[in-house]
Amino acid sequence: MDAMADAQRRPHDERLPTSTVAVEFVGVHKWFGALEVLKSINLQVRRNERVVVCGPSGSGKSTLIRCIIGLEEHQAGQIYVEGVEVGGHRRLADSRRWTVGMVFQQFNLFPHLTVLENCTLAPQKVKGLDRATSEKQAMELLARVHIADQAHKYPLQLSGGQQQRAAIARALCMQPQIMLFDEPTSSLDPEMVMEVLETMKDLALGGMTMICVTHEMGFAREVADRIVFMDQGEILEIAPPSQFFAASGHPRVRQFLAQVIR
Repeated sequence: MDAMADAQRRPHDERLPTSTVAVEFVGVHKWFGALEVLKSINLQVRRNERVVVCGPSGSGKSTLIRCIIGLEEHQAGQIYVEGVEVGGHRRLADSRRWTVGMVFQQFNLFPHLTVLENCTLAPQKVKGLDRATSEKQAMELLARVHIADQAHKYPLQLSGGQQQRAAIARALCMQPQIMLFDEPTSSLDPEMVMEVLETMKDLALGGMTMICVTHEMGFAREVADRIVFMDQGEILEIAPPSQFFAASGHPRVRQFLAQVIR
């Protein structure tokens, strides 16, 4: 395929004023050895926008958001978070470092600390908050995700859904402007999925900028402002839910939806 045809088939955002953009990818490529896992990614996420990233396993979704927070390094192109270029040797300045919070598939709570201690550790060690202030903030956020009564328990004493809500509260304790979610319900039993999704919906209603990798298409339909579909390291479609679900023009999207929506 020649370069012109390749450019024509890739979706591109209409460029927005920098002042309105929370996260931007410009021609981003990422390799694991000889395997190219991100191919010329161009994407802008507006402030206060909710973006769902979906696609088949191995399409590059998790790598995409891990590059935002520096857990993976891209080899070409630029990524900007609130106007600051990140990746490679260009890290977020300390004053911007905690603009982004992330919630993982596996919770990643410290098992030897209580839920409250998990939530107060980083604010005390990184931001320098005193114990009383950090605990007050943590309790408010644990109440927000409806597990304040679990504050003094250890992670293994909680259900999977409660652990994931604790992980969300822990991320919020750093007062991020942007939240990333990497398949936050994939490790949960089906009956626990809804309680985590409801917590995420509450955050979305609060206006937080969110980028969420998920296969939960009901959540995407209800919450997302736009849906980004990826396959084999490329963005094949960017569309609002109404268009994505009812009138997608891409056959790979229609095939994917036929498999995940029964």
